[in-house]
Amino acid sequence: MAPAPTTPDPSADAAASGTHPRPHDGAVAPAGAAPRSIVVVGGVAGGMSAAARARRLDEHARIVVLEQGEYVSFANCGLPYHLSGEIEQREALLLHTPESLARTLRLDVRTRHRVTAIDRVRREVSVVGPEGPYRLGYDALLLAPGAEPVVPPIDGLDHPAVHSLRTVPDLDALQAAVGELLRNRPDGSEAPRAVVVGAGFIGLEAVEALVTRGLHVDLVELADHVLPPLDPELAPLLAEELAAHGVGLHTGVSATAVTGAPHGPVTVTLSDGTVLPAHLVVVNVGVRPASGLAAAAGLELGARGAIRVDADQRTSDPHIWAVGDAVEVRQAVTGALGTVPLAGPANRQGRRAADSMCGHRTTPQQPVLGTAIVRVFGLTAAVTGASQAALRSAGITHEVVHIHPSHHAGYFPGAEQIHLVASFAPDGRLLGAQAVGRAGVDKRIDVLATALRAGMTADDLAELELAYAPPYGSAKDPVNMLGFVAQNVLDGTMPQWQAGELDDVRAHALVLDVRSPEEYAAGHLEGALLVPHTELRDRIAEIRAAAAGRPVAVHCASGVRSYLATRILRGEGIDARNLSGGWLTLTALRPDAVAQPVTV
Repeated sequence: MAPAPTTPDPSADAAASGTHPRPHDGAVAPAGAAPRSIVVVGGVAGGMSAAARARRLDEHARIVVLEQGEYVSFANCGLPYHLSGEIEQREALLLHTPESLARTLRLDVRTRHRVTAIDRVRREVSVVGPEGPYRLGYDALLLAPGAEPVVPPIDGLDHPAVHSLRTVPDLDALQAAVGELLRNRPDGSEAPRAVVVGAGFIGLEAVEALVTRGLHVDLVELADHVLPPLDPELAPLLAEELAAHGVGLHTGVSATAVTGAPHGPVTVTLSDGTVLPAHLVVVNVGVRPASGLAAAAGLELGARGAIRVDADQRTSDPHIWAVGDAVEVRQAVTGALGTVPLAGPANRQGRRAADSMCGHRTTPQQPVLGTAIVRVFGLTAAVTGASQAALRSAGITHEVVHIHPSHHAGYFPGAEQIHLVASFAPDGRLLGAQAVGRAGVDKRIDVLATALRAGMTADDLAELELAYAPPYGSAKDPVNMLGFVAQNVLDGTMPQWQAGELDDVRAHALVLDVRSPEEYAAGHLEGALLVPHTELRDRIAEIRAAAAGRPVAVHCASGVRSYLATRILRGEGIDARNLSGGWLTLTALRPDAVAQPVTV
């Protein structure tokens, strides 16, 4: 059979669309019956995954993909890396074209075709294409409209200097603007300046790309730290990395206005009165589900406007499915309902929806973990499961564990420190994990995401058998170490205190610093008693007297020496607790508490 044309006669489509018998829901048309008609609204991850899977399951189905943009299948996660020049060829981002999809999968892909309405009674969609409006019938309809950018209340967002970075046309416009700035830069002049509004995943990737291209960048974020999904004790690591690459960081403030002549430099005014000069502005402050079409059709939506679907991606209409950034999902740990605009879940949802539409065995949608990762120059940050803030908001009791191990054997050259945070339920179940480091972060977060999906506990993490050779890991992998530490915390072997409890601890306990005198001199807590851990056993009486019946809050640099000290003190009948994550975590979260260095 010849490939279906990519721009068929709309009137023919409309005429044919309601005349053939429709097979029962979820069943492939029997031999001799009219082919099943599947219409997919929206391409990219979810829509194209569904269309491709449907073709593999039903060779005779009539599958039409309607994409309102010019590009139906592109790697939107790769856009910042082409902007930076790391992905050299723009064409590498264009995964498929209507022509290639017609050749390989016999899909009828129509770009620049916008669906304006759904007639659920007639089972038709109204479409506006380059040749005018028409109607198209369906047996099964898949909605993959994606998300639309949140438009912040900033005056001047229509200025030509303002850009976003979500689509290929966005990339082309931003690439052209950057190229023009660099070409027209006089020799010896200052670097062109950019302001990026929004320090989420895309914002951070845009910052890195623009700095790599030679621009000076200021980053503006309304939250009190960059990458808001990250726990606050890890975010300062990213802030330091950004500052090391010359990025001006402005947190806890918003952009209020972009002003300037239509062609030329602009100024970005912040809510605290700061004025930032810029040649271009990139705004990416988040997205919301593009569910307007579904809402107009009367499909059920969630409280936050996302399309509500069942475990097989079916909407409240038995003939309509939905996938991707526009659908409501349940968070695996907290049970909260919302959206997760990530490519991985969208691809899996597309496959699942196609299985359901074609009567194939499905793998029902599982609650999502929200596993995500981002590179910030030399650092990698990754998250999975519920953050501490999400757990507190949901009222879920948990213990938080911080460790700072090397990504492989410390004696092997090149060992890099990983900063790992994990939360555990009282019964030991892993609830969430986050990591920042220069190497090995992706490996650990993937293991922990798998552990979360499997419902593993601290005991399970401690017993995982992970690959070990000095260039790759340690005999006690960081994941095992999380399990060991959590075991000690949960069974009472190592009672702990958190950096966020510092003020209360200083008011009611003796703070005991068991680092070396040199470490103490470089920075310490005012009023802390210094007793190096190697001297601890000989100075128990001194510590007991200083405590005067109060608990003893112990800390070292990372939590290891203070764990040993805590066990010694508790063996002597002293109520001692260990600081989770040690001085590294404390100073990240509470830099204001550090006393001035002293001379010893």
